[in-house]
Order: sequence, then C-alpha cells, then structure tokens
Amino acid sequence: MNGKISEKILKQAEGMKVCIIGDVMLDRYMFGNVTRISPEAPVQVFETKQSKPKLGGAANVSYNVKTLGAEPVLIGVIGNDAEGEILADVMRSQGQNTSGLIIEENRPTTCKTRVIADSHHLLRIDSESKHDISAQTENKIISLLKEISRETKFIILQDYNKGVLTKSSINKIISFAKREKMKILVDPKFDNFFEYRDVYLFKPNRKELEDALGRKAKINDEINEFALELLGRIKSENIVLTLGENGMKIFEKKNGKIKLSSIDTHARKVADVSGAGDTVISTIAVCLAGGASLKDAVIIANVAAGLVVEEVGIVPIFRDNLLKYIRKEFRN
Repeated sequence: MNGKISEKILKQAEGMKVCIIGDVMLDRYMFGNVTRISPEAPVQVFETKQSKPKLGGAANVSYNVKTLGAEPVLIGVIGNDAEGEILADVMRSQGQNTSGLIIEENRPTTCKTRVIADSHHLLRIDSESKHDISAQTENKIISLLKEISRETKFIILQDYNKGVLTKSSINKIISFAKREKMKILVDPKFDNFFEYRDVYLFKPNRKELEDALGRKAKINDEINEFALELLGRIKSENIVLTLGENGMKIFEKKNGKIKLSSIDTHARKVADVSGAGDTVISTIAVCLAGGASLKDAVIIANVAAGLVVEEVGIVPIFRDNLLKYIRKEFRN
C-alpha cells in the first residue's frame, strides 16, 4: 500500500458519481434505562432518554460514498410514512440528494429499532415488507437509472432481501448496464444470489457463499474452490470474498486465466462488525471511480473496514481519517 497512491486515487474520485440501487433502511436507536419491573406483567420497563435515527442498508452505503468524497446517487424505495420522512431528513442533513427515493403506497419504510440500556442491546423491533416492489416502482427505478447513466459508470446493487431488487429488476439493470458499458458491483443476499450474472464484481462473505452453495468449507483451501465454482456459475468478471478476521480474497479474470490475491485483515481490535460490508463495497466503488486497479481498491477497502469495526454501531468511513491512517501505517 502506498500512501501517495491512495491519496491520488481518492482525490481523483472527489465529486465522481456512484449510483447505488437497493434496500434502504432507517436504523433507529433508542437509549434509556431499566430500573423496575412492570406491575402489569413480568417484563422490564424501559424509560426512553434519547432516540437517534441513522441510515442503514443501501442508504448507509450511499452515506459512505459521500464521506469518502464522491457523489452518491441513491435509488431506493420508502413508504409514505413517518419513518420514510425521517430517513429522507437524515439524508438531507448529510447533504445527500433524496430525489431517487421512490414512495410506494401501502409499503412500510424498512425500519430497525434497537432498544439499548446501559450499553446492553435489549430488543430489536423491525418494521418492513419483504414482498417484491410493484411493476410500476420497478419501472421508476429503471427510468431513474437511465437519467443518470451518462453521469456515472459505476452501479452498486445493495441487496438485503427486502423486495427492491427483484429477479426482474436485476435482469433489467444488468442488461441496461451492459449496453451502456457501466460496471456493476454487487453486495448479495441469499434470495437472488445466482441472479447476478455477468457483473463486474460480486462481493459475498464466507457465510453467504456457503449458504448459497449449500455446504460448508471444511478447510481453507476449499473456500477457494467454492469461489471458483461461483465464478463459473455467475460468469462475473471478479469476485471479492470477505473473510472477516482472515481478510479478503480477490479472484480476477485476466486473459482467460484466474488470478488469486489474498489481502490480510487490518483490524487492530474488533468492537462491532455491523456495517463493515457496506464500507467495503462503497470504498471499492469510490476507488474504482478514482482510477484505482481492482487490487488497490480492495486493499484500501480492507483498511477502511478495519477502521470501522473498531467502533460500536454502524459508522461511516471518512476520507481524511482513512488517509491519515494509511499515511501513518504505510510510510512509503
């Protein structure tokens, strides 16, 4: 890793547009105290002291693209409800454009409310719909993509199995991207795992890969075989496999051959892995927009992930903090 090269890449990415399409979420954190048991039932009484809304899912990826200095173009679906308004307000407070948020009637905004007392996570309350979006909403997504296709060549598909990325919309987006010579980077989930064919980059973690193939890797070398099998099935140009404390692996197709690169982890201490996958995919996309090679983009993303897992909760990666760390750790 070269500090000067990293700085050049992120400087060149400044203001470059990256499109994100997928499941947006509102993460609501409720902080308070538990000091007594309810007289109505044998349950704890939680006294709310503070409520803090944050972005989750594809909206968090969009925010990471923003904090890295690029310009996110987020396309997602919210409900006509208070949670949708809060999500849009949080985005606007961060200087993000909300014109790509599509309101679908009779569909709730995906919201995860975490109840926390004295740093203990007591309960999570989810409000969501996992049903596929309507054909009308799907058409709106494609129309929005067409509008911005001349402004960016990178699309992140952020799938959380909440119904926004349907089999139909995935195929339409990939076909359109091929015609427009746009590069698609996929952060997959189980339901549509094998629908993402012929994309530029596919980024599963180990569990997602094992779940999709229906078997566990008994030895480390076997996970390489799984990734190569996946590469053949979905015909993607590259696979970036995230392995937690074991870093990442890159499987690149070059001149008809597959090149394997292993990247060691850079986490010094792990407090919370929430949101690390969002950090990785957004950092890779921003670095590619800044002219980085895939390997350099993944190395920088690996460092970024190592920084965010040291923090509790879902936190973004800021460009200046990332560069400061790289300059300190990689003095060349």
